[in-house]
Amino acid sequence: MSKLRWSWLALGGLWVAAIFYLSLMPHPPEPVHFWNADKLEHALAYSLLMLWFCQIYRQRTSRMLLAVLMLAMGIAIEYLQRETGYRTFDYADMLADAAGVMVGWAWARTGLGRVFAYLEHHAARSSRLH
Repeated sequence: MSKLRWSWLALGGLWVAAIFYLSLMPHPPEPVHFWNADKLEHALAYSLLMLWFCQIYRQRTSRMLLAVLMLAMGIAIEYLQRETGYRTFDYADMLADAAGVMVGWAWARTGLGRVFAYLEHHAARSSRLH
């Protein structure tokens, strides 16, 4: 893997932590205000997170495991929200998370799935020139 693998993993871990934090805090920010906007936010967060980790783990079996882990994360968060007493449990959120995971996996099969490799290649090339 790349020289930046641990950096990509650390940033991804921070992203996962941010999702947990935002999902479990009492009054999360609401940047978008329209009907079911939170479902779009769930799908977008999980699609980008899946795309992120698919760039680090490129094998099909690794991606399958990633998808299962992210789905489990989304389900676990819903159950944790129910236990807080101030957040709500919602099956539709789980569905939005799952849709996001699948979209992220699909995006990883496009040019978007090679962004890290592109950045690393150009960073290495730039450092050789200086």
